[in-house]
Amino acid sequence: MNSILDAILLGVIEGLTEFLPISSTGHLLIAQHWMGRQSDLFNIAIQAGAILAVTLVYRQRITGLLLGWRQAESRDYAIKLVCAFLITAVFGLAAKALGAELPETVWPIAAALIVGGICILLVERHVATMAPAATVTWAVVIAVGLAQVVAGVFPGTSRSAAAIFAAMLAGLTLRPRAAEFAFLVGIPTMFAATGYEALKTSMSPGGIGTEPWLELLIAFTVAAATGFAAVKWLLHYVSGHSFVPFAWYRIVFGAVLLVAI
Repeated sequence: MNSILDAILLGVIEGLTEFLPISSTGHLLIAQHWMGRQSDLFNIAIQAGAILAVTLVYRQRITGLLLGWRQAESRDYAIKLVCAFLITAVFGLAAKALGAELPETVWPIAAALIVGGICILLVERHVATMAPAATVTWAVVIAVGLAQVVAGVFPGTSRSAAAIFAAMLAGLTLRPRAAEFAFLVGIPTMFAATGYEALKTSMSPGGIGTEPWLELLIAFTVAAATGFAAVKWLLHYVSGHSFVPFAWYRIVFGAVLLVAI
C-alpha cells in the first residue's frame, strides 16, 4: 500500500511542478529523500505522463499547425518551434558529451531555485517597462532553445521557467504567448529526453525486469491528470497575473532545502 501511495504522491508532484516555474527536480528530490530513491524507469514514467498532459492541452493547436502547413503564419510558427528544439538538441547533446551537468543534489538545486527566483523578479520588473508584444521573433527562438540547455545543465532551474522567461526577456512579453511557445517547444524536448533515458535504462542490466508495473502505471496516470490541470490553470492565471509569487516561492523553497537537508 505504501508503494502505491508513494506512486500517487510522486505523480502529483511531477504533474504540478513540471510546468509551473518552480522546478520539478527540486520537489522530487525532497520527496524522494523521505520516501526513498525511485528507479530511473519510474522517473521516466512520470515525466512521460507530464508530456502526455501538455500534448493534450495543446492538441488543437498542434493539429492546427500540422494541418495548416500551407498557411504562411502557421508554417512560420512551426518552423520556429522546430528550430528552437534543434538548438536545444544540438547544444544539449554537446553539453552532455562534455559532462557539463551538475549533479542532482541539494546544494546545486537549492542554489538554482534561489537564483532562478531572483531572475524571475528581475525579468518581471524589466518586462513591466516594455510594450506588450505577441510576436515570436528569431531572438525568442534562440533564447528559448538555449534556455532549455541551461535548465538541463543546472538542475533546479526549471525547464519551463527558463524557457518562459527567456522568451519574455527576448521580447515576447505577453505571458500567455510566452508560456504557449515554451510549452510547445517543450513537447519534443521532453519526448527526446524521456526517450533517451528510456533507451538507456532498457539497455542496462536488469533495467526493466524488476519494475513494479502497477505503481508505474498509477504514477504515469496521476502525473498526466495533474499536469493537465496544472497547465490549464497556469494559462488562465498568467492571462491576468505576473509570475512574481512563483519567484518568492522558489526563493523560500531553496532556502528551506539548504537548511533542512
